[in-house]
Amino acid sequence: MSSDATPSFDIDVRRRMGPDAEVALRFTAGPGLTALFGRSGAGKTSVLAMVAGLLRPDTGHVRVAGETLFDAASGTSVPTARRAAGYVFQDARLFPHFRVRGNLRYGMRRATRQAMSLDAVAVFLGIDQLLDRWPRTLSGGEAQRVAIGRALLSGPRFLLMDEPLASLDMARRGEVMRLIERVRDELGLPILYVSHDRSEVDRLAANVVEMG
Repeated sequence: MSSDATPSFDIDVRRRMGPDAEVALRFTAGPGLTALFGRSGAGKTSVLAMVAGLLRPDTGHVRVAGETLFDAASGTSVPTARRAAGYVFQDARLFPHFRVRGNLRYGMRRATRQAMSLDAVAVFLGIDQLLDRWPRTLSGGEAQRVAIGRALLSGPRFLLMDEPLASLDMARRGEVMRLIERVRDELGLPILYVSHDRSEVDRLAANVVEMG
């Protein structure tokens, strides 16, 4: 990254999590997928939550693609809904009472900016044959594809992925990893990705931030 390029992520956060626990992290990262890598309990998910606006840092700042989302010194704190973050959790968290199409449409309802069309996302992710299925009938890999689709349909400026492969078997992990590579390479969105799997990080990440 050239010295005058705007970082995809400029993060400097610190938050007291309890009497004897604190999460603190400072880094800048250029384009591509940035991985927060480290053992379980190191605070990776808490950092993701601070970037999303789900947790408020005690000090520091959060800037994504040049936009300040949080700055303790100036009192800036953009509400979570206006940060335009597409969040993909470890478990797909699909709504059981909606079919796949309904889950995807829920992402569209949250969009604060122009998003891809539902049909375009379904084809891109290879889930166009699943639109009338119920979540309970999906494999783990299929459900995670739908979760990624819902995030993309929210019109995100960036993606936050919290160990999206952790609950999948080896075959499904490879399938979803290839999909994440397509999202990374073809859509050009900044991605902040949490993992404790070294091989996963080595394959996916352009930038690695080690924690704890």
